[in-house]
Amino acid sequence: MILLGVNIDHCATLRQARYKDAAGAEGGSVEPDPVALAARAERAGADGITAHLREDRRHIQDRDIWRLKESVTTGLNFEMACTAEMVGIALRLKPRSVCVVPEKRTEVTTEGGLDVVGGRDAVRACVEAMGAAGIEASLFIDPDEDQIELSAELGADAVELHTGAYAHAYHTGRRAAELERLRAGALRAHGLGLKVNAGHGINYVNIAEVRTVPHLHELNIGHSILSRALFTGIEEAVREMKERMNP
Repeated sequence: MILLGVNIDHCATLRQARYKDAAGAEGGSVEPDPVALAARAERAGADGITAHLREDRRHIQDRDIWRLKESVTTGLNFEMACTAEMVGIALRLKPRSVCVVPEKRTEVTTEGGLDVVGGRDAVRACVEAMGAAGIEASLFIDPDEDQIELSAELGADAVELHTGAYAHAYHTGRRAAELERLRAGALRAHGLGLKVNAGHGINYVNIAEVRTVPHLHELNIGHSILSRALFTGIEEAVREMKERMNP
């Protein structure tokens, strides 16, 4: 069984579009509530909830993260940049796991994998801090051999393979090659003792191929599930994705 982590960031994106200047993240007329959405996703079968507290707080807010920690029953996966501020928050929050991702202020959502090779010392310090606190540390990386091997060397528990290049190539001639990159990356990561997760751009169509990547433990999916939920509701959107992940 491949597990499903539901990313709720874009529920908060919708809320912030109207209520970014509100005094609080919930209550009164402030809607939608990403924490309430997370609870419904769990009831529908989500195996975990993922939320990214970005440095610029463009969607998820600090209060959301603490409310999620208090209410999530499956496990909270805290996406974070490799910064002193976020390391400090993670150590106080103590989520089930963290996923270290790159951040660029100009991007709409996270694009591309973390450069573990270029940021070796900072990533090592982050992974070691999480390990000392008993928090599983995952690194969001492109399926490149150098990045995978260094992730293992630095002591990461897992890698989350960035599936964005494959998703963008789905309707092009590069599709097969990008899928093969993911498969080779998953095999290498598993061989090094890393748990293999994946995410970014996975939807209800390409999941048929993504699920064939070997040794997948968990997929973290947000945009496509929330898009489907606009038409079907979050419960049906989660149930359908799980069925397609594990037919």
